[in-house]
Amino acid sequence: MIHAFRAELLSVSRDPTDDPDAVRHEPDGLLVIEDGLVIARGAYTELSGRFSDIPVEVLPGLVVPGFVDAHVHYPQTDRIAAHGEQLLDWLERHIFPAEKAFADKAHADTVAAFFLDELLRNGTTSALVFPTVHEQSVDALFEAALARDMRVISGKVLMDLGPEGLNDTPASGRAASEALIRRWHGRGRLGYAVTPRFALASSDAQLADAGALLAAHPDVLMHTHLAENRRECAAVAERFPEAADYLDVYDRFGLVTPRSVFAHGIHLPDRTCQRLHETGAGIAVCPGSNFFLGSGCFDFAQAQRHGLRLGLGTDVGAGTTFSLLHTQGLAYQAAQLKELALDPFRALWLATAGSADLLHIGDRVGRLEPGQEADFVVLDTAATPLLARRTRDTDLAQRLFALQVLGDDRAAMRTYLLGRCAWNRNKP
Repeated sequence: MIHAFRAELLSVSRDPTDDPDAVRHEPDGLLVIEDGLVIARGAYTELSGRFSDIPVEVLPGLVVPGFVDAHVHYPQTDRIAAHGEQLLDWLERHIFPAEKAFADKAHADTVAAFFLDELLRNGTTSALVFPTVHEQSVDALFEAALARDMRVISGKVLMDLGPEGLNDTPASGRAASEALIRRWHGRGRLGYAVTPRFALASSDAQLADAGALLAAHPDVLMHTHLAENRRECAAVAERFPEAADYLDVYDRFGLVTPRSVFAHGIHLPDRTCQRLHETGAGIAVCPGSNFFLGSGCFDFAQAQRHGLRLGLGTDVGAGTTFSLLHTQGLAYQAAQLKELALDPFRALWLATAGSADLLHIGDRVGRLEPGQEADFVVLDTAATPLLARRTRDTDLAQRLFALQVLGDDRAAMRTYLLGRCAWNRNKP
């Protein structure tokens, strides 16, 4: 079936810092979809004659590719806005107790359904997601994602040094991961990621086994944390005194590859950045959680100097919003603290094509180009009285920046998966 949408269309296919042609904008555009894929996109006046015999729906607002969350924890949904701690103490006090509940599949099912609906409500259509150490937590997430036709990548957390009730062994972690890969990887729009929690949560034996698992499955990702908090970095340095830096710990176990996604990376020496660039590994930048936990600010200028691959993540529940639109505004604030003004088009790229490329799904989503899956969100520049006032009679860059700074879930008017409306603000 072929159908089309007439709307203002905007996408950013590449980092626009040195490539202004990466920004594609049709003030009055036509997006043509067949069987969930984009088959044509362009100015309405140029395309309408070719598709005059198909139904066309007019969409209000600004249409951009569906947001791609490069790092988020679904089991932490109910601990968002948990008061009073920095990273390591926050994990012990708030997160580990909450994650133990995911031994119950029914609980995992309930949270997974709410979590994915919340992503859609905020315009997020693809995500790289941390579950828990429990195999059934992955099943619950993938079952819910498959039912919604969402593009989700996840994998059982590996943490044989975790607290009682939230740990595994190298053998059990490997066996469960292998079973989950066979069960879910490549099914529908699902993908798998080998997921050691972070260096302190796994023994050397498990980290080595994670590297072997990654090598045995060349089409899966590796997802973990890196250099988020100074106390964490000091603890890693104490445990691994022979390592050149935090990244070198992972490197020694075969976990630094082009398929590696490291969340945070806010305390990085230049040697680490050079190694990330050499290997093609990348960073999921999570400004919301970095602010909330007092961890620091990502250095966009340093990343730019080293040509690092970047994406953007909400990192719920340390992150305080599911909105990648608002997270773009937080990324601007983080960059400002390092004396760099993040361009609004670059921020949009980070949350769409940049994240998609980081997750190795950039050929399928993130650009809204012919051949890609028709995942997109309709943004309302008049979602609040203040937004309406601020975006009145302004150019595209100012409208986009105002949406990023002042917008949130209210600005996501509709979210589409494969050309089908999966969220409508007016028909929740």
